Amino acid sequence: MKLGLKLLQERAKVGSFWWPYITNLPETYNVPIFFPGEDIKNLHYASLLHQVNKRCRFLLDFEREVKRALVSLTPDKHPFGGQEVDASSLGWAMSAVSSRAFRLYGEKDPNGIRIDVPMMLPLIDMCNHSFNPNARIVQEQDTSDSKMKVKVVAETAIKEDDPLLLCYGCLNNDLFLLDYGFVMHSNPYDCIELKYDGALLDAASTAAGVSSPNFSTPAPWQELILSQLNLAGETPDLKVSLGGQETVEGRLLAALRVILSTNVETMQKYDLSILQSLDAEAPLGVANEIAVFRTLIALCVIALGHFPTQIMDDESLLKQGASGSTELAIQYRIQKKSVIIDVMKNLSRRLKLVSSKETTTAEG
Repeated sequence: MKLGLKLLQERAKVGSFWWPYITNLPETYNVPIFFPGEDIKNLHYASLLHQVNKRCRFLLDFEREVKRALVSLTPDKHPFGGQEVDASSLGWAMSAVSSRAFRLYGEKDPNGIRIDVPMMLPLIDMCNHSFNPNARIVQEQDTSDSKMKVKVVAETAIKEDDPLLLCYGCLNNDLFLLDYGFVMHSNPYDCIELKYDGALLDAASTAAGVSSPNFSTPAPWQELILSQLNLAGETPDLKVSLGGQETVEGRLLAALRVILSTNVETMQKYDLSILQSLDAEAPLGVANEIAVFRTLIALCVIALGHFPTQIMDDESLLKQGASGSTELAIQYRIQKKSVIIDVMKNLSRRLKLVSSKETTTAEG
């Protein structure tokens, strides 16, 4: 928020050097913190709803903090020219910074290492995002003085009237929507977050036809491995994901392989890096791998069931003419469901391949 406060200060300053730039910034931002309550609910995804609520609470708390700091200041000392700073203006500033600032290197720390800091770059911030950009940002230190130069350099031939495209980062759709107010279709970095929960995984395994799953009551040796994966112990990180570059987060995959295995001797032959790799060919045996994939597919079915609408329902709503934040919310949840479906297709292909190996082995 430091840069956001500076932006508000310049907006309030008479004759600010940055006034022409600031007046061209959007008056409103279509990010979830400004969605109507109904459209926040329409996101249908608990993890994002939590982030939206967290940001809204932060703005309300920060408003109180700023007002306490300003209440005793005389008009000539007021950093915002006497203008009121409330949650709405702070939200505008935060959205302007999150949607337009770039993290570039600034001053050096005591060890001589450049510190990344957010910077607003007029004109450059008009470039749109692409995972296949045609340009990039370059920073150069002028040898004749201490000024830093920032420029956009073409990565390929750009035709007249073609947009300049930068990569904002390998981000999932949660961050694109929260910070930039748009959703990327078929985002290769998008994923869904789940909680590693023994009861949930027992239910998924049972639904998949796996006999006697014991995620809720792992054996001591399994509990030890879960601790090594930081899925058990005093301060575990229980947030796991499906989708993205891994398809299945390595910690979740390793946990399933371990819990659905009964052979500790076979388990001891492999280190955790192998067990966390989806490309490792049935490290704990074909039967184990089949049980793992079936459980994961059932977990995907359960995750899809948490959405109150289906993709065809959402597409129908879009055709009816949804617009603004409603359209964004629907597009977002379509992409989340698409992630789950893509994971299921990937796992089903792998299950079919592994099952064919089991059949071949049995016939042999």
